[in-house]
Amino acid sequence: MKKFRYLKFSNTKKLRYIDNFFRKRLYLIFLPGFMSDIEGKKPQTLLKFAKKNELGFLSFEYSGHGKSSGIFTRGNISVWSNDAKSVIKKIVKKNNFILIGSSMGAWIALNQFKYFKSQIKGFIGIGSAPEFLTRLMWNKFSSKTKRELQKKRKILIKNGGYEYPITLQLIKDGRKNRVLHKKINSQINVTTIHGQKDDVVPVNFSRLVLKVFSKAKRKNVIIKNGDHSLSSQRHLKKIIKELHPIIKNII
Repeated sequence: MKKFRYLKFSNTKKLRYIDNFFRKRLYLIFLPGFMSDIEGKKPQTLLKFAKKNELGFLSFEYSGHGKSSGIFTRGNISVWSNDAKSVIKKIVKKNNFILIGSSMGAWIALNQFKYFKSQIKGFIGIGSAPEFLTRLMWNKFSSKTKRELQKKRKILIKNGGYEYPITLQLIKDGRKNRVLHKKINSQINVTTIHGQKDDVVPVNFSRLVLKVFSKAKRKNVIIKNGDHSLSSQRHLKKIIKELHPIIKNII
């Protein structure tokens, strides 16, 4: 297995990444979810697929995630979206690419269309969770929880078997990164994949993502009995299967 490397931006900032370098090939870029790293089954499976098919590949850990530098609770959607932009510019450079965003990674991916619109040739959202900080957290918090967050500026939230440290600045920054009310006019293939039994992010979020792409060739795939992570062997095979026609349409 290829070793992880670090991209150094300053004396205090370095981000861990893994890639399959090609100078003039289509790249697959996998953007992980909230509090996720690049040691999971999805990025590793996609890396193997890229190697087998002689495609470029990139995945990395945002600031405060995995073994990248930074403190998680100081990060937010703006910071992590900027991390993505910076790493893509350094590693992928002028190559065309397909964005694959998992959960929060789909939100980060949608933000990349501002910077790389002509280079992005396809998009896959896996359990897409854009605007989850407002729609799934703040709007559903009790008055007591909201008061506690405003007072302490940080709380621990349990959701779907996971526990998340949530800061007030993270919630506020999420409101600045609204993407579901915008339109992306790229004429690309867009596929959303969502587990029918996702207990973290409702299936409807994938449908909302598709509505953003007004001119794309859109497809929504609901995986029966699928969970939020979609990391089982069966689910990973389904993701790869959906990736094939998108690549074929580009190359």
